[in-house]
Amino acid sequence: MVLYDFLSGAAALGFFACALFFARFWRRTREELFLAFSLAFALLGLGQTVIALAEMPTEEKGALYLIRLLAFLLILAAIYRKNRPRAGNS
Repeated sequence: MVLYDFLSGAAALGFFACALFFARFWRRTREELFLAFSLAFALLGLGQTVIALAEMPTEEKGALYLIRLLAFLLILAAIYRKNRPRAGNS
């Protein structure tokens, strides 16, 4: 169990590091895709942290995975907004 906690913490740290990485690019470019990726990775880090620290049985952790779903939906929405056709451009 100690190794699982350690690896969960390492994964959470990686997610938060990616969030900061994309936040830095967003500050430079103000590109909303970078902001969406930053927020999504922060959500993934938050979800991983809650899952690692919560003393819940495996069966009750299912609802916490909705945080991951929200993060992936955020990424998909940002990609769609970036690639959607603009008004007046055919």
